[in-house]
Amino acid sequence: MQLRDLFLCLDIKEQLLIIFAGLLMVYFHFRKDKDPPGFPPGPPALPILGNIFNIDAKQPHIYLTKLADFYGNVFCIRLGRHKTVFVSGWKMVKEALVTQADNFVDRPYSPMVTRIYSGNSAGLFFSNGKVWRRQRRFAMTTLRTFGLAKESTEQSICDESQHLKDAMEKEKGEPFDPVPFLNNAVSNIICKIVFGRRFDYSDHNFQIMLSNLTEMAYLEGSIWALLYDAFPGLMKHLPGPHNRIFSSSKSLVASIREEIEKHKLDLDPNNPRDYIDSFLIKEKHNRNSHLGFEEENLVLCCLDLFLAGSETTSKTLQWGLIYLIMNPQIQCKVQEEIDRVIGQTRQPTMADKPNLPYTDAVIHEIQRMGNIVPLNGLRMAAKDTILGGYFIPKGTSVMPNLTSVLFDKNKWETPDTFNPEHFLDSEGKFVRRGAFLPFSAGRRACLGEGLARMELFLFFVSLFQKFNFSTLDGVKLSTEGVTGATRTPYPFKVYAKPR
Repeated sequence: MQLRDLFLCLDIKEQLLIIFAGLLMVYFHFRKDKDPPGFPPGPPALPILGNIFNIDAKQPHIYLTKLADFYGNVFCIRLGRHKTVFVSGWKMVKEALVTQADNFVDRPYSPMVTRIYSGNSAGLFFSNGKVWRRQRRFAMTTLRTFGLAKESTEQSICDESQHLKDAMEKEKGEPFDPVPFLNNAVSNIICKIVFGRRFDYSDHNFQIMLSNLTEMAYLEGSIWALLYDAFPGLMKHLPGPHNRIFSSSKSLVASIREEIEKHKLDLDPNNPRDYIDSFLIKEKHNRNSHLGFEEENLVLCCLDLFLAGSETTSKTLQWGLIYLIMNPQIQCKVQEEIDRVIGQTRQPTMADKPNLPYTDAVIHEIQRMGNIVPLNGLRMAAKDTILGGYFIPKGTSVMPNLTSVLFDKNKWETPDTFNPEHFLDSEGKFVRRGAFLPFSAGRRACLGEGLARMELFLFFVSLFQKFNFSTLDGVKLSTEGVTGATRTPYPFKVYAKPR
């Protein structure tokens, strides 16, 4: 009533001026949001708000896959006033990420990322341009040196799997939550590569780090992150779960800084022990190169390595337990093959993999059905381009929907069923499938995919070599999950009975 009275107190010229200014604002809003000719179609959107309230907060990939059934494999939705083009189906995702990789290699502006990473010029995942390319090459080289190419890494995974099995045995056959155990084991492998050491599962600081990693991985891909990016001016002043993204990242950054300071005390330039040592040595020789070799960027690169190197592998193992408990006949076939090739006492090695085709097929099917990264990271069109017959203007945000690839009815015989036969030929030999995209593809392909494959294989074989896994009688495990940056199973408990 006060605003109305105030408006009426103004003279006619002032009233007309206010009305004209309001109409002008509305005009420029809708003019800015008007789609160019040939732009992808999409559902009707509310002014200012867009489609933000149409998205399923727990499983947005399901909603987006249904939209593709209606609008086609290239469509647009609006998050606030920002347009995002979603790409679905194997053919279109391959076109965007592989065929036109150079057109969609950069990350778009994100208020949330800017607050955590100081813009799009730091870290490994969200950075762009020369810094991203140079840091990616350096990280790949370092991962090969201290990860895949180092024989001790395979032994480290086997040693860690023994720690994992010992921890599970302490439960003495009682039902327990397997998630903390798997998080501990998987995270210790990336700790060895980045920090040069593993942590005891009872280490308090280690557990705080893992808790913050889990929190960040969920919230960064949740509806709260979308809301923050859509309405940053409002959300930064509001209470809510989105604030935990920033508190968790600050805590992780502080822990990483402590490790870096420890490394500086006994750094040997001629004998780097891990990623941090290698980066610090490189920093001394590239102080003015403007390629990201500075301590602040080292912290953020370590943060990205932990987020990517811990969550994805741990979540895949969690889904593995669920699917094999739900399919005991498949669990038996896996164990029969392991017993025949390795036995129950010898540690598995990567040399065993070609001789375990059924087990390898099961692991790949777990990755497909687990669908742990249902929505690939946002990309940005580097120039005006055509995708699927639609015009994508330079600067448009593009999101590949990997769910639509892993469940593409044109590429998988039984897409909605857990079926290891998808990866086996008529003779029972393992076969690769072109439509299998477990992590990512193209120029932004997962840095540590090779390491993750090694971890998955060795941890998986070690666990099912040692234990029979089951759950409470009468309890039906759910194959649904809550989706953040990674797709997380709902809480469950298992029995791990020694074989």
